[in-house]
Amino acid sequence: MKTLVEKMLDKAKISYVPFTFPTHTAGDVQQLDTQEAGVDPHLVYKTIVFAGNKTGPVVGVVPLDRRVSLKKIAKVSGNKKVELLPLKDLEKTTGYEHGANTPIGIHETHNYPIYIDEVAQDQPQIIVSAGKVGRSVGIDPTVLVNFVAGHFADIGEADE
Repeated sequence: MKTLVEKMLDKAKISYVPFTFPTHTAGDVQQLDTQEAGVDPHLVYKTIVFAGNKTGPVVGVVPLDRRVSLKKIAKVSGNKKVELLPLKDLEKTTGYEHGANTPIGIHETHNYPIYIDEVAQDQPQIIVSAGKVGRSVGIDPTVLVNFVAGHFADIGEADE
């Protein structure tokens, strides 16, 4: 069964590669096991939602081996400061549970600004969630940024 995100991409005639990742529970959330699947974590991107003090929700998309810099995403999104959206507010804000947030689905249902770490431009394909934990799609990052009316921006930093 295709996810809603995959159906959206099909409808828009955008090519993608479906991926299924094993998951494990870490705390109270599901995490992807990219290593077990043999996929470079730098090619798999996580979608993180922030609350901006001026704009409301802001979406950042960075590789698993990086994190979003709060200062950088605040600046690029026109906010004085941003903070991670509380987990309890995530599903009602985006429509997705933790681990399933996807820039594609969020764009389809909300008009939140989406910023994709500029390092994505160096890859022919990045992997983002397909809207279901463990399900992802590989897609050309330029096609993705255009499809979600997003922006490439310097928002990431090395994960410590």
